[in-house]
Amino acid sequence: MTVLRAHREDIELRTEDGLRLVGELATPASGEIAATLITLHPLPTHGGFMDSHVYRKASWRLPELANIAVLRFNTRGTHSPRGTSEGAFSEGGPEGADVRAAVDFAVTHGLPHRWLVGWSFGTELALMHGANLDVEGAVLLSPPLHRAQPSDLERWAATGKPVTALVPEFDDYLRPDAAAQAFGPLTQARLVPVEGAKHLWVGEAYVRRVLDEIVAAVAPGQGPLPTHVDLSVVE
Repeated sequence: MTVLRAHREDIELRTEDGLRLVGELATPASGEIAATLITLHPLPTHGGFMDSHVYRKASWRLPELANIAVLRFNTRGTHSPRGTSEGAFSEGGPEGADVRAAVDFAVTHGLPHRWLVGWSFGTELALMHGANLDVEGAVLLSPPLHRAQPSDLERWAATGKPVTALVPEFDDYLRPDAAAQAFGPLTQARLVPVEGAKHLWVGEAYVRRVLDEIVAAVAPGQGPLPTHVDLSVVE
């Protein structure tokens, strides 16, 4: 898989309850940052981590192709080749401190136009904990709505911040028709049914669709993404 040029640095986040979380920040090699993605990974007890493939590919491609910064990190107790974040998986409640630590890092480091991007369990974290943080909105990939409650959706609705949800046609947990009803309390949510897709977005065609939809939501002038690149920008 092609890795395009970017400034990449290992980062550490510190939570309000004293945990050290490991992550990576990828920013454009040149030019201004058009938007910043703060990514929240799928369920760590089922293999989710900061390197889950859509996020890894986002960090490889979006800084060069769309001038978008990508912040990835392991929530508490989660392991990846980057390392293991302190603490233990806690079903999503205490992980709110992890989300706040990531947003605080982005704010402190001057990363502009911040958006939460959640995938599966990560969408629950975004919905449960993100509405009142210093972000412009959220993009949700395969939201199961297992942990997030109607009150969480109502809190997002009250902010007026844009929320885009990509819902696979053949999702394991929440499919488009059910999602349209379940997201009712989040009145400004834009639901995007994705024909043929499944929960894990396996296959290059679906990765491209996800990345194009993310770019369209957070930095409309930067898309659609090109399908070919010059060898000079390949790392």
